[in-house]
Amino acid sequence: MDEPTSGLDARAAAIVMRAVRNTVDTGRTVVCTIHQPSIDIFEAFDELFLMKRGGQEIYVGPLGRSSCHLIKYFESLPGVRKIKEAYNPATWMLEVTAASQEMTLGVDFVDLYKKSDLYKRNKALITELSTPRPGTKDLHFETQFSQPFWTQCMARLWKQHLSYWRNPSYTAVRFIFTVILALVFGTLFWDLGRRVSQSQDLFNAMGSMYAATLFLGVQNSSSVQPVVAVERTVFYRERAAGMYSALPYAFGQVIVEIPYVFVQAAFYGIIVYAMIGFEWTVAKFFWYLFIMYFTLLYFTFYGMMTVAISPNQNVASIVAAFFYAVWNLFSGFIVPRPRIPIWWRWYYWLCPVAWTLYGLVASQFGDLQTMLSDDENVEQFLGRYFGFEHDFLGVVATIIVAWPVVFAFLFAFAIKAFNFQKR
Repeated sequence: MDEPTSGLDARAAAIVMRAVRNTVDTGRTVVCTIHQPSIDIFEAFDELFLMKRGGQEIYVGPLGRSSCHLIKYFESLPGVRKIKEAYNPATWMLEVTAASQEMTLGVDFVDLYKKSDLYKRNKALITELSTPRPGTKDLHFETQFSQPFWTQCMARLWKQHLSYWRNPSYTAVRFIFTVILALVFGTLFWDLGRRVSQSQDLFNAMGSMYAATLFLGVQNSSSVQPVVAVERTVFYRERAAGMYSALPYAFGQVIVEIPYVFVQAAFYGIIVYAMIGFEWTVAKFFWYLFIMYFTLLYFTFYGMMTVAISPNQNVASIVAAFFYAVWNLFSGFIVPRPRIPIWWRWYYWLCPVAWTLYGLVASQFGDLQTMLSDDENVEQFLGRYFGFEHDFLGVVATIIVAWPVVFAFLFAFAIKAFNFQKR
């Protein structure tokens, strides 16, 4: 217990120490640090471990009734003044062992203690207690943690579920933002999905997908960072206490986001798909929800990963912002893939946003045979200008599913490998 009486009045401090004393009387050991105790509180302790600045021992031993053992020890030292009648032994002890008193007396209380019989008795007791009795064995635990791995995972998942459910400033605000953004995009790009007679219509439709991906994705990534930063602080404390390992924590943090992101993607997808007027077929609607869901998921896991590899949330925000800009450049919207210089084109295939736009555009328009004004149909235009092919959707889907897995794995690895605690 670290200073259990700090900030309390005399009555409250007495009640606390009475409870501590009752606990000790049941046979349990209680260790307390104490600051300027009263006589009554000081008398509640059985033994004292007194140290000077630097952690060196001055006195380690019993107090005795009315602190008689403590008083007897210090009064036996040369030059130490006697305690006055009815004087607080704790106050007297601190006064006579102060650094100024050491200089005045020309002694070192640490050396005096190490030369005392009390020190020798303590060392002998330590040696005796450190020697195992015949026939006994060392304590051995088959596992590091009290519960198996899967039980740790379920406990962490339930804990994260409660944490998210009780945090509407994160979960509810995210849904509200998503609905508002869906309505804004739906009204701004109203009925755009049915207009595919000109190439500019396709650019506008792709622009709606591009803007939505970055707006929602960056919002998800940025909003999850402070949540994970706080949870990581709790994780450090609980892991140090031996409650669970790093992987169950990462498991709970990752899995708890999946249903929330699914509801978010469903809210956005249904509203926007209907208002923009994309073609109502089961396959195309599924593709839209599927791609938006995994896109929001990998942005969320990316935000979590940046916190895990960074010492604090501020650094994580800087790291994340850099890649937002890079993903924006290589998304294939500002500069289409066929027009990216060959020495940079390799990064197009490493850009998650590029795969999202590829999937969204190719799934909605990649199979259309509608003729454009320049004597080519929609499918041919997308293949020539953007390099999008409808038959490539299977590979696109696989890669889009892989991105959340990669970021979740990196998050778990960083949580396990890095420790940014200051103390």
